[in-house]
Amino acid sequence: MAAPVVAVVGGGQLARMMAPAATALGVHLRVLVESPTSSAAQVVVDAPVGAASDAQAVVDLAHGAAVLTFEHEHVPGALLDQVVELGTPVRPCAAALVHAQDKITMRTRLAELGVPIPRWAPLGARADLEGFLATVGGEAVVKTARGGYDGKGVRVVRSAGDADDWLAAAADGSGARLLAEEKVPFRRELAVLVARRPGGEVRTWPVVESVQRDGVCAEVVAPAPDLDDATRDQALDIAVLVAEGLGVTGVLAVELFEVADPDGGPARVLVNELAMRPHNSGHWTIDGSVTSQFEQHLRAVLDLPLGDTAPRAAWTVMSNVLGSTLRDLTDALPGVTAQDPQAKVHLYGKDVRPGRKLGHVNVSGDDLVEVRRRANAAAALLRGEAAQQTEG
Repeated sequence: MAAPVVAVVGGGQLARMMAPAATALGVHLRVLVESPTSSAAQVVVDAPVGAASDAQAVVDLAHGAAVLTFEHEHVPGALLDQVVELGTPVRPCAAALVHAQDKITMRTRLAELGVPIPRWAPLGARADLEGFLATVGGEAVVKTARGGYDGKGVRVVRSAGDADDWLAAAADGSGARLLAEEKVPFRRELAVLVARRPGGEVRTWPVVESVQRDGVCAEVVAPAPDLDDATRDQALDIAVLVAEGLGVTGVLAVELFEVADPDGGPARVLVNELAMRPHNSGHWTIDGSVTSQFEQHLRAVLDLPLGDTAPRAAWTVMSNVLGSTLRDLTDALPGVTAQDPQAKVHLYGKDVRPGRKLGHVNVSGDDLVEVRRRANAAAALLRGEAAQQTEG
């Protein structure tokens, strides 16, 4: 009997990190990559080149596959529906995925489900933003409804004039639709990963803390330290509610704001963003959980029983490698492995650019302060920082 084929749209690091899990499960991975040198193309044998918007490329990718899934949300819904009509299941389906593609659609549906979210409003004209700013105290976050990620498509404004260019482009149809959200006075950012299979089985991983720098995830601590039980349970319940309410299959990342209670009670959480695929906040699971998010995503989309999500250690810290002064990050491997033989390095095979996600390091252990120090020290070597200091 032939191994099941999982077709994946997108050739970045997320598809690359699915490969070891697919190999272990005996699953054949077929990945639509953007170029022959993309991250996933370097490790996946069956890697046709094509764009996510190219209908023929996606249809060809899905032909004969057990299921089609993806490592990013930039796939037209009508194209996914076409794949289903031709006989290949798509997971998550287009009706679910649209909530990760369009923030206005997401906010509207989450409100209908009773999920706690920041105050928000769609923007059709300058007056809409002026009225919203007056309602929320004079400061807001304006976002593009589609396409924004890692700090892109997001702007903090204190007057309608701060977004005049975006508003004008939206009005004449040359720019994206816009929405405004209140600027939440959050204490920190949390995230919950949840996996759901078509049969309805759901599993969650521990709530984690996500540390952002310049709008990009720099560090994840699992589990989130100093999180009271009530807030933890609220976050987990919300993640399951969203997964079930939106009909998500596969891995779902629910990014949350933790907001302090002014009266000293348990903190509350508000949903910030959704991602219907493996996510940066779950990279710690590769080494820190019984079942990684990548194995779990494959299990879920194939409708296999889900794996145990228990952590393997008291603490795991993931530190992202964002840019480097090194031409090739593998040059740092002798120093990293000598400095910390237990650190787990994951490199993505990307060309170096300032601020680009080039890899990450996972470190696990019993002492959070020490684990965090070790993870960040290893990531610093991969960024070339220690070498710079030595040369200076």
